[in-house]
Amino acid sequence: MSLSTDDVKKIAKLARIMMNETEVEKYRNEINKILAWIEQLQEINTDGIEPMTTAEDVPLPMREDRVGIMNDQSSQQAVLKNAPNAKYNYFAVSKVVE
Repeated sequence: MSLSTDDVKKIAKLARIMMNETEVEKYRNEINKILAWIEQLQEINTDGIEPMTTAEDVPLPMREDRVGIMNDQSSQQAVLKNAPNAKYNYFAVSKVVE
């Protein structure tokens, strides 16, 4: 798979990146090299190979799950003391939806 100049322009527009024609051609070539490398990786036979989360097989440290006491008023006030803005015993945040 390779991208055309129009594809790169569309991606740049969606990402809100301004590019001149020289930059479009430069990035088109770079993206096409990356896509060619990904196509090479897809040709590798990975049947019977377990997925990995890390390069080393290191177990995650486990800890005992414990219920903490956060229901009392003093704990709630201690947490809210660190809030930049708190109202009615809750964190107050700016409106995000228009």
